[in-house]
Amino acid sequence: MSEPWTPASWRSKKAIQMPTYPDQAVLDDAEARIAKYPPLVFAGEARNLKAKLAEVAKGEAFLLQGGDCAESFAEFHADNIRDTFRVLLQMAIVLTFGAACPVVKVGRMAGQFAKPRSEDMETINGVSLPSYRGDMVNGMEFTPEARIPDPQRLIQAYNQSASTLNLLRAFAQGGFADLHKVQRWNLSFVEDSPLGERYRDMSVRIQEALDFMAACGMTSKTTAQIRETSFFTSHEALLLNYEQSMTRVDSLTGNWYDTSAHMLWIGERTRQLDGAHIEYLKGVGNPVGCKVGPSIEPDELIRLIDALNPKNEAGRLTLITRMGAEKIGNVLPGLIRAVEREGRKVVWSCDPMHSNTVKSSVGIKTRHVDAILAEVKAFFQVHKAEGSHAGGVHFEMTGQDVTECVGGGQDIGESNLSERYHTHCDPRLNATQALELAFLLAEQLKEERLADQANGSD
Repeated sequence: MSEPWTPASWRSKKAIQMPTYPDQAVLDDAEARIAKYPPLVFAGEARNLKAKLAEVAKGEAFLLQGGDCAESFAEFHADNIRDTFRVLLQMAIVLTFGAACPVVKVGRMAGQFAKPRSEDMETINGVSLPSYRGDMVNGMEFTPEARIPDPQRLIQAYNQSASTLNLLRAFAQGGFADLHKVQRWNLSFVEDSPLGERYRDMSVRIQEALDFMAACGMTSKTTAQIRETSFFTSHEALLLNYEQSMTRVDSLTGNWYDTSAHMLWIGERTRQLDGAHIEYLKGVGNPVGCKVGPSIEPDELIRLIDALNPKNEAGRLTLITRMGAEKIGNVLPGLIRAVEREGRKVVWSCDPMHSNTVKSSVGIKTRHVDAILAEVKAFFQVHKAEGSHAGGVHFEMTGQDVTECVGGGQDIGESNLSERYHTHCDPRLNATQALELAFLLAEQLKEERLADQANGSD
């Protein structure tokens, strides 16, 4: 018989991508302090998200999950939080209006501070230092002092997450998300683009619909859905000592929940079936995700699903494929068939970012918007061919006017990358590029809905 699960049972398993702290006593003290802090989210909120994801799994809604590659302490500013939230709202309204489909909005925010790395060490000009693993672990500066893992950063990450969540809740519930303000969500550098014009046209039609609803008695004052929105947070559950410290018993159900975010996911590098990350996430009641790359075999995927969702509960598990534009068409069909054959209930989501990262001619990591859009299109095409539901997207973006990804409506070239390349880790879509993705998704979802209606009328 297997040992009973506890929030600490992961410590008996092999934990990779975890930093080695120089002073265990200081680390123990930081973990103990965090364990006494208030929860950042509540179990009921996580159950609400799980219920919404169950609708996604049934093909009745769409998951929009996005935000920063890695949040930073230096760029922590209310304007940055607002602008990223605003772009996610824009994308969601494009999807909802264009595809007539409910959208579940989940941010990579308020906790996405740690990153897995391909190598433990980084070498520059013959000098080797520990790799930067996100502000929650060590500093980005290439100095011996900055690269030492510091437990106090766990506490700083908690405090910044709490402040971010407070602001996000205010934006979502305090009037900023009111549908009457759709046009005002446009950022200045988006407004002057062709996509900005397309968005304005859509805004006019939404306003006409709102005017009609107001004439019928449905206004911001009478209908909460017009003035408010649901918004959830997520991050990769990489630093399990932090996640353990944030794990609490729900007083209503008696079940364990990770109160650091509504949804947690496991990365491609840490999804070992006998590893610590699977062991931890299988025991919390939150909805969870798992990144799935092109190397996974169908049988392995089924074992992974059963480990994370043994009750086969709709909305519990989201499979986030990260295949690359060139591989997804060959790999994904076999995985979908295995899941359908075994009757497993999952949300299928597409991460078109991570397997489309390349080094530019100027020596900077980048991603080509064309490749990102191509993987999303292929994701929908495969699901259409297999008769399954393309449930969502998971991407890295920012509300800032960065030049980190090549192409898109702004026609950013490799020579432009250094102009505003601000990411602390991987290149992100800017607001214009993210909006371009939203319009593509809306078209794909509309085609899917019309095909379903046609099939239903036969």
